[in-house]
Amino acid sequence: MRQTADRAEEALVVERIRHSDRDALRSLFEQYQPILFRYALLSTRDPDSAHDIVQETFLRVWNHRSSLRPDLPVLALLFRISRNIARDQAKHRDVRRRLEYEIPANLNPSAEDPEHATRARLLEEEIREIVERDIPDKCRDVFLLSRMEGFSNAEISAQLGISVKTVENQMTKALKILRRRLRGHVE
Repeated sequence: MRQTADRAEEALVVERIRHSDRDALRSLFEQYQPILFRYALLSTRDPDSAHDIVQETFLRVWNHRSSLRPDLPVLALLFRISRNIARDQAKHRDVRRRLEYEIPANLNPSAEDPEHATRARLLEEEIREIVERDIPDKCRDVFLLSRMEGFSNAEISAQLGISVKTVENQMTKALKILRRRLRGHVE
C-alpha cells in the first residue's frame, strides 16, 4: 500500500517538474542525490567527478523536463542518465590521457599500511572493478541499491519499476559473477 502511495507521490513530483516547478526538482534532488552520488562514486572513484555527474544528471532532467513521463520510475531514469554522463566523462578523460605525458605518482616510502589494511583495500578495489566492469547495467543497479543503499527487494522493485522476482534474479546473477571473479582472492 505504501509503495503505491510513494509511486503516486513520485508521479506528482515529476508532473510538477514537467510544469517547471523548481521546488519539485529540489525535492527530487534531495531525495535521490545521496544514492546517485554513491552510484557515480563507484565508477569514478573521485568525489568531485561524482558530484559533477549528479549535478549534470539533474540539470539534464530539468532541461528535458517536458519529455519526462510520470508513469515511469524516476530512479531508473536517474541511473541511466548518470551512467551515460559517467561514460562520456571516461571517454573524454581517456582522450586527454592519450594527449598528456604520463607522470608517475609520488610514492611516500615512509608511509606503510598494515598488511591487513592493504589486503582489505585491494579486495575492496577488486570488488569495485568487478561491479563496474563485469556486472551488466541493470543488474548493477539492483545490486547497488541492495548492498550499498540497504533497500529491500520490494523497495528496489518499486524504485526501478520491475518485479520482485526480477530483483531476486538480478541479485543472484550479480552475486554469481562476484563469486566467480573473486575465486582465489578470498580464502
